Amino acid sequence: MAELKEFTLLQLKELLESGDGGMASSYISENLGIARNAQARIVKAQFSGEPVLMPEMRILILKRGWANPVINLTQQHFRAGTLAFLGEQGIVQLGDVGDDVEAIGLSMTSELFSLAIGNDIPKAFNGHLRDFNFVLEPDELDFLDSIHRLIYESMHERRGSSRVTLRLISAFLWAVDHMWSLRERESQRSQSREQRLFSEFVRMVGEYAPREHNIGFYAERLFLSPRYMSMLVKKVSGRAAKEWIDDAIVTKTKIELRHTEKQVNLIAHEMGFPNTAFFCKYFKRLTGQTPLAYRSRKE
Repeated sequence: MAELKEFTLLQLKELLESGDGGMASSYISENLGIARNAQARIVKAQFSGEPVLMPEMRILILKRGWANPVINLTQQHFRAGTLAFLGEQGIVQLGDVGDDVEAIGLSMTSELFSLAIGNDIPKAFNGHLRDFNFVLEPDELDFLDSIHRLIYESMHERRGSSRVTLRLISAFLWAVDHMWSLRERESQRSQSREQRLFSEFVRMVGEYAPREHNIGFYAERLFLSPRYMSMLVKKVSGRAAKEWIDDAIVTKTKIELRHTEKQVNLIAHEMGFPNTAFFCKYFKRLTGQTPLAYRSRKE
């Protein structure tokens, strides 16, 4: 089976800078992408009908037009006003797209998401959903559009500090979560016990993962056996509990490496590793590069 083609934020940036056009008013960096006016032409030129892997999480709001993509192997229909969320490592295959499509988009890496949100993760984005979409009311679309514009202006025109941008991104995500939750309550009045346990597991991982790496720690606090908790997490999210713990450790490590001057041995100690060598091997196994290589990589 052929390997899926990736479409990263940096690839999008290169495409835009090549002069192919199709997306005006955009800001793209390694960790954040924001587009105020995404149009159909660049989408069609890039995807060409083949399945594409999206490494980063993405939110798209269709302001005009229509599209019929296949999201994670499921056929979807988006009309004007649709908000669509795609989690990390999502697969998109472009179907029919109207020529008059106009949309706004926000994409980010897990590192930036963690910086913006912290440990209190909105339920819509806690990982139990690989994707979702719903149609916004006109006032909801206007509200999200106004926050989105402020995010763009704070980055593109440097009107705000990075802290301001992170707070605006957090506000945008929490607003989407609120709108998603309203619709969830209408269709499902009560969350299942398994979903509640999973949400609590994700919350604890966000808080404790830098110090607690063992599944048993989380199972004990949920009053579950490690085996049952592992089965539950896999059933709800499709991912192993250890993967969630590893992802949290790597994300927090990246933040420490990129946004502090701490020595690697100190970070290793704070992350609960017995020694620096073990920490470096662990980080390289999961990311493909050493901590120092990641720190020195140019933004």
